[in-house]
This record gives sequence, structure tokens and C-alpha cells, in this order.
Amino acid sequence: MRLILGSASPRRRELLAQLGLVPDRVLSPDIDETPLRGELPRPYCLRMAVEKARALPLGPGEVLLSADTTVALGRRILGKPGDADEARRFLESLSGRRHTVITAVAVRAGDRLRTRENVTAVRMKRLSEPEISGYLATGDWQGKAGGYAIQGPAAAFIPWIQGSYSGVMGLPLAETAALLQAAGLEFSR
Repeated sequence: MRLILGSASPRRRELLAQLGLVPDRVLSPDIDETPLRGELPRPYCLRMAVEKARALPLGPGEVLLSADTTVALGRRILGKPGDADEARRFLESLSGRRHTVITAVAVRAGDRLRTRENVTAVRMKRLSEPEISGYLATGDWQGKAGGYAIQGPAAAFIPWIQGSYSGVMGLPLAETAALLQAAGLEFSR
């Protein structure tokens, strides 16, 4: 079977490599990622992963993996910030608080679609203005849900998580491995 990764995220490729997997193809789905009116973070994240999986072509003998990561502050979805000002607002909102990082994974093989979700609680330390400005200057916030990446310079802001570190990075490996194996993809970890 051939593995198709429905994500342009280099982090997801790195995480797949930890399972000993290299995608045969990498495709980036083009979908509207706007939350629906009143949509809650967890259903939103699952809907995005499923829409990404359904938006891409799949040939015989291929398994498609897609995922979506969402940062939630209560019922509020903090997506990828459009600019540094929005990233600043996100970081100020998360500063000194717990939030949730949800990653939904969808695996499609033939006409079968399997999904799993991973929910991780994350606490961010109280951030000073120089810390926020310094982080924004790195550019690491770009393209990151919630305006930060746990595996980058913002790691210094996260003293505690309860759940999956790889899930916060964008691909919970335990759930992903189980889904890929259920879809018939053989690999050794």
C-alpha cells in the first residue's frame, strides 16, 4: 500500500518518520477552514480533518492520512493567525492560562474513512511583553494554530501538558499508528 499525506506540514512528515514512514506522495488539500457559526472546537477540528481527507484524490492501493490541529481557549477556536497582531492577541489570551489542543486524524482507504481525536491540556506560563515581542520576531508563530509551536522557541513558555506531545505538534502518533494499521498499512515502529 502507498501512503498519501494530505498535509503540507513539515512537522507531520517529521512525526511520521518517527513511525518509520515516508509518504509516497504529499498533497495539500484546498478547503475552506472557516469555523461554522457557533461551531465548537472539537467538532470543528474533526470536520476539518474529514473534509481534508475527502477533498483529495485516492487511487487503488493508497491510504490517505490527513489531520487538523486546533487550539481552543474554552469554546473559542484560535486558528492560524493572519498576522503578527493577531498572533500577539492569541498569546496574550493564552498567557498564564490552560488551554486545549485538539488534533483530529482521518485515514481514508477505499471507501472507508476512520477518524480519531486527541485532546491535550496545555498550560502556558504568564508571558511578559518582551517575551511576546521576542517570540513574534522569530516568525515561528506563522502558520501555527494558536500562534505558537510547542516544538519551537515557544517550548520555553509551556511548563506543563497533560496528554500527547506529538498531538500538540500536529499528529498524535499512537492514534495515527492505530488508524494506519486498521487501514491495512503495514509498518514497523
